[in-house]
Amino acid sequence: MTSSAKIAALASAADTAPIAAHAGRGSCLGPAGPLPVILAGTFMVTLDFFIVNVAVPSIQQDLHASDAAVQWVAAAYGLAYAAMLICGGRLGDMFGRRRMFGLGLAGFILASTVCGLAASPALMISGRIAQGLAAAMISPQVLAMLGTLFVDQARTRAFSAYGLTLGLAAVGGQLIGGLLINADIAGTGWRSCFLINLPVGLLALALLSRRIPHTAPLPGQKMDTVGVLLVASAMAALMVPLIQGRELGWPLWTIAMLAVAAALTAAFILHQRHRAAQAQPVLLDPVLFTVKPFAFGLAATLGYYLSNASFFLILALYLQNGHGQAPLQSGLVLTILGLGFFATTLAAPRLERRLGKQIIAVGALTMTFSLLMMWFTSRSIGLEGNPLLIAPWLLLDGLGMGLLMAPLASAVLASAPPQHAGTAAGLMTTLQQLGNALGIALIGLAFYAAHNAQASGAAATVAGFEAGLLYLALLTASVAALVQGMRSLEPVNRL
Repeated sequence: MTSSAKIAALASAADTAPIAAHAGRGSCLGPAGPLPVILAGTFMVTLDFFIVNVAVPSIQQDLHASDAAVQWVAAAYGLAYAAMLICGGRLGDMFGRRRMFGLGLAGFILASTVCGLAASPALMISGRIAQGLAAAMISPQVLAMLGTLFVDQARTRAFSAYGLTLGLAAVGGQLIGGLLINADIAGTGWRSCFLINLPVGLLALALLSRRIPHTAPLPGQKMDTVGVLLVASAMAALMVPLIQGRELGWPLWTIAMLAVAAALTAAFILHQRHRAAQAQPVLLDPVLFTVKPFAFGLAATLGYYLSNASFFLILALYLQNGHGQAPLQSGLVLTILGLGFFATTLAAPRLERRLGKQIIAVGALTMTFSLLMMWFTSRSIGLEGNPLLIAPWLLLDGLGMGLLMAPLASAVLASAPPQHAGTAAGLMTTLQQLGNALGIALIGLAFYAAHNAQASGAAATVAGFEAGLLYLALLTASVAALVQGMRSLEPVNRL
C-alpha cells in the first residue's frame, strides 16, 4: 500500500473504529484524553502560516523563485484557508466533526509532503494551497469539539490550552523554523519546516479514533455551493493582480481582474441576501452588517491582520537578506517579540477590566510607536549597523500585540447579537485569515516598490523594509481609530 493510501485509510477508519471509553465529558484533559490530539491539529495549522516566513529567503534561493512567487508561497495558504473556512465548518455539521477532522489531517500531511519535496515554485505554491484547504477542514472542527467534549471548568481549561497553543505556534514558529533549518536533518534544510508535520500529523491521525468520540452529522444541514464558489473566486480575483501586477507592470488584465473581484463580491452579497430572504442557509447573514459596532469591529480586525503576517515576512527578509543573518539567528531575534506578546497576553484580562475596549487602542498605538521607532533605528544604523538595535522595539511591538489580540476578538464577538454568535465567529475567523493573506499581497506593493528603486542587494531589502514599516504603522493606527468608532456607537440592537 502506498503512503497516500495508508493515510487515507487511517482517516477513513478514524470515524468507524471503536472508541476508547471516556470517564465522562470534561474529564479528558490529560495526555490520554482527546485534547492533545485536537490541539495537534491546531498547532500544525497555525505553525505553517508563520514558520514559512523564516524559510522564505532559503526557499527563494533554492527554487530560484521570483519575488511574486515568494509572496504566493506566504499568501496562498491563508487565501485557501480563508476561502474555505466557513465551508469546512458546514462540512463538519453535515458529515461528522471527527470524520472531517481526520480527513483534514490526512490532507494536511499529504500537502505538507508536497511542499517538503517541491522542486519548483509552482509545485510549492500548489502544496501551500492544498495545505490551506486542509487547514480549513481542521480548524472549525477543533473549535466545535472543544465546545462539545468539555464542560464547565474543563472547557475553560481546554480553551486556555487552545489559546496557548495558538500563541506558541504563531510566535514560536519563527524559532522552530530557524532551529530546523540550522539542524539540516538529513540534508533537508528548509524542507524540514514542512516535513515536520508528517510525524506530528500521523501520530494524531493514529490516535484519533481512540481519543475522540464519534460525532454524528447534524440533520438538515445543506451547503451553499454557489456562495462558496463566489467568495473563493472573488478572493482569488483580488489576490492575483495584487501579487502579479507590480512585477508584470500592471497589464490591462490585472486591472480587469480587480474589477471582476468587485463584481463577484457584489454578486456574493446579493446572493446571500436572496438566500436569507428565502430562509435558506447562508454563509454570511447580511443582517450582521446592520449592527454598526460589529461592522466597526470587523474593520478593526481586518486592519490588524493586514499588518500581522506581513510584518513577520518583511522582518525575516530584512534580517536575512538585508543583514546576512542565518535563519536560526533570525528566529531568535523574532523570539524577542514573542516574550512581549506572552507577557501582556497574561496581563490583558486584568487590564481589560480597567480599560475596557480602550485596551485595544492602547495596544494598537503601542505597536504604531514601535514600528515607527524600528523605522527610525533602521534608518540610523544603515547597512553596517547591528540589526539587534531594533530588539527593544520588537519587544514593545510584542507587548502591543498581547494587549490587542484577545481583547479585540472578545469585543467584536460581544458586539454581535447572541442569536448570530456562531456566524459572527466564523466570519471573524475568515476575516483574520483573509487579512493575513491580503496583507502579504499589499505589503509587497510597498516593499518591492522601494526595493526596486534601489540597486539590488542588501540596500534594496533594507529600503523595502523601511517602506513597509511606515505602511504597517498606518494600519495599526487605523485600528486605534476604529475602536473609537466601536465605543461611540449605541449598544448592539437585538435583531
